[in-house]
Amino acid sequence: MLKRFLYNFCSSFVILMFIFIFQTIWLFIDDLAGKGLDIIIIGKFLFYLMPNLTEKVLPLTVLLSSIITFGTFAENYEFAAMKASGISLQRSMLSLIIFVTFLGGLTFYFANSVIPASEQKIYNLRRNIAKVKPAAAIEEGVFSDLEGRNIKVDRKYGENDRFLEKIIIHSKSKAQKNITVIKAKTGELISSERSDIIQLVLKDGHYYEDIEAKTNQDQKKFPFAKAVFDTYTINIELPDNQQDLEEERNVRTDKMKNIYRLAKDIDSLKENNIKVVTAFSKNISSRMGAFLPLRPRDTISDTTKINEDLIEIEFPEKVVAKDSAEQKEPFTGEIIPLFKEWQEGQIYGSAKNSVSNILSSIKGKKEELQRRYKIYNMHILSLHKKYALAFSCIILFFVGAPLGAIIRKGGLGLPMVIAIVLFLAYYFIGVFAGNYAKEGNIHPILGAWLSTLIMLPLSIYLTKRATADRGLMDFGHLTDPIRKFFKGIKQRLRNDGE
Repeated sequence: MLKRFLYNFCSSFVILMFIFIFQTIWLFIDDLAGKGLDIIIIGKFLFYLMPNLTEKVLPLTVLLSSIITFGTFAENYEFAAMKASGISLQRSMLSLIIFVTFLGGLTFYFANSVIPASEQKIYNLRRNIAKVKPAAAIEEGVFSDLEGRNIKVDRKYGENDRFLEKIIIHSKSKAQKNITVIKAKTGELISSERSDIIQLVLKDGHYYEDIEAKTNQDQKKFPFAKAVFDTYTINIELPDNQQDLEEERNVRTDKMKNIYRLAKDIDSLKENNIKVVTAFSKNISSRMGAFLPLRPRDTISDTTKINEDLIEIEFPEKVVAKDSAEQKEPFTGEIIPLFKEWQEGQIYGSAKNSVSNILSSIKGKKEELQRRYKIYNMHILSLHKKYALAFSCIILFFVGAPLGAIIRKGGLGLPMVIAIVLFLAYYFIGVFAGNYAKEGNIHPILGAWLSTLIMLPLSIYLTKRATADRGLMDFGHLTDPIRKFFKGIKQRLRNDGE
């Protein structure tokens, strides 16, 4: 049984890997085709991508091979012979359970070591292709990112596509605002293997830039600068030694880290987020002048003392005109009527400006905090996905093996259809849960484990059904009482007729 399972496992893995590789080629066809890349670089690109595809291929392979193996044994009545000899389903699955458990541990090591390394390799390869061959990073008719500049060209031609026509460039400031627009009729990319600078020479164009004013009064004037040029050169500086397509850079995202680095960075991100939120909340409180801190109560003294830091404010009594009665109105809790009319307008205006400024600050900080917490959630999600991937191989085996014994069908027909349907349900649940977890709608741990936890009760149910030699769905407990009821009525009618 182990030999048959290994044969089905290896053959299914190879077939599915080829299918996913061809799918990947279609996804990245725009990045690879027509860019002047040789076959060796494309081969490295696909080779580095294979470990990432294993996350999808391996669970589907375990599910498909287990259904095919046990479906073939059940179709040939070999399980019936085993049960007649006193061999239970669990005993026949023992060697496969040991193998799948070992496979789960190997999968965890693969997800923790090989996949992060391949992610960094493919990231560096794609980045360095754009740097060594800058024309490859610019596509015709769409905006492409080139070292922080968004560039659009209508046509590329010449050697290595270095000549450009009808160029539009958008450059962003440090605040990520699009303040510069450059248009040119023609251009040329000039690079050299001995130089770390790429020159983009533009000809016959226009330059426009918004000037950031320092004061509000100047900002209302919307200052800008514009110019017309015959030749304009933009120097794009590259870091040292960027000519090597396999150069290693210290680029780290959540997919490029192992569990040790993820756990360490999760704690650091959490502490940084708390510090940012605390500092921002103190800033808002101080700007509003509210929530003044009080000294802790002195529990040693028997009598309660008044906090000396607090200043008791005595509101003035409303002044009555001289020609009216000499009676002073008591303070009713309204502050604004205590001031003159021109002062009331100033108070309302000042309060409105303060609230507007605070709301603008909160709105700008909200986007930063959302980005920070999204990175934090992605790190937690990546950490638990490494464990969930290992357990998913084991759980999907206990879904596929009893399911194959129940349906009693081998080959690549019905088992393939059932395996694909179950895997798509497992995969899409994981994708949706992961996306919700990144945005903070559900906890990242639940997002990583949800699809595996849904398959767990299904595996228990199918294993029990296969052990008891029952079908996939049994409605006997519902139909038997109805059948007995109509059978009794039929018997009574027959007795009455006699």
